[in-house]
Amino acid sequence: MPIAPDAHRVAVLALDHVVGLDLGTPSQVLGAARDAAGRRRYAVDTCTPTGGPVRSAARFQVLPDHGLELTETADTVVVPGIHGGPPLTDGTLDPAVGEALRAAHGRGARIVSICTGSFVLAAAGLLDDRPAATHWAHAETFRTLYPKVKLDPDVLFIDDGEILTSAGVAAGIDLCLHVIRRDHGTEVANHAARRCVVPPWREGGQAQYTEHPVPEIGVTGTAPTREWALARLAEPLTLRAMAAHARMSVRTFTRRFREETGASPARWLLQQRVDRARLLLETTDLGVDQVARQSGFGTAAALRQQFQLSIGVPPTAYRRTFRGHV
Repeated sequence: MPIAPDAHRVAVLALDHVVGLDLGTPSQVLGAARDAAGRRRYAVDTCTPTGGPVRSAARFQVLPDHGLELTETADTVVVPGIHGGPPLTDGTLDPAVGEALRAAHGRGARIVSICTGSFVLAAAGLLDDRPAATHWAHAETFRTLYPKVKLDPDVLFIDDGEILTSAGVAAGIDLCLHVIRRDHGTEVANHAARRCVVPPWREGGQAQYTEHPVPEIGVTGTAPTREWALARLAEPLTLRAMAAHARMSVRTFTRRFREETGASPARWLLQQRVDRARLLLETTDLGVDQVARQSGFGTAAALRQQFQLSIGVPPTAYRRTFRGHV
């Protein structure tokens, strides 16, 4: 497929432990953006720090055509995610890579990361005092290594002008479509999405994909009461009733509950009800009113309000994501 003469030049920088899907996403998605003559609007090439091969996280080698010199002329530099290496373990980065990224940013190139590629940008010092996204499963490690970054682990991507970061895996597709939309408008982005057989826009953020495991039920402390409450989520449950079941004062129960679960009884109960609603939306055809009653929210309006706050999308949108229908 020919490339338009005014195509936007993109350098995809692959480091050791690069994630294969993240590496291929820019070429596949940006490559689907075409002009009226069917020519590609982006010229996407891959480089590595030395111009030699790097090992992917899936244990195959990436053989590039370019070294870091590609970043010197690119309009956009994309850093795919990595599943290992110093940026994820100790917050450091190959000095040559850091210098190349800072130089590209300094001359006005757009800098983009996918998934844990944000660790690389943070290690280069490009995200200090900026909002950024990464995969939700790596959020705590990211905060520990890069406390100056304003991490938001709930969103699919963040556009902070000349620096853009995305959450994990498929969120890189969302971000690339956003780049096309920003550069060339909605029509071109929607056409690219159709070519890639993906939705042009996904509602909500990472919260709808985050796991919320229920603490293991034991036989001491507040565990029996948690088990008792889980069997009665559809019923009105008050703090006083839960404390009475545990045969504790409200004050003692609240303290013990927080020590054992890391959350207040009210917060824990709300999360369990949201999780029950998620399960019902994913696995049944119950209407929203019925889901609301069976998960303890009482009314569809209350369910919608809490679902929007907790997950970032309304119940019907969540069901479409996981069931493919309303």
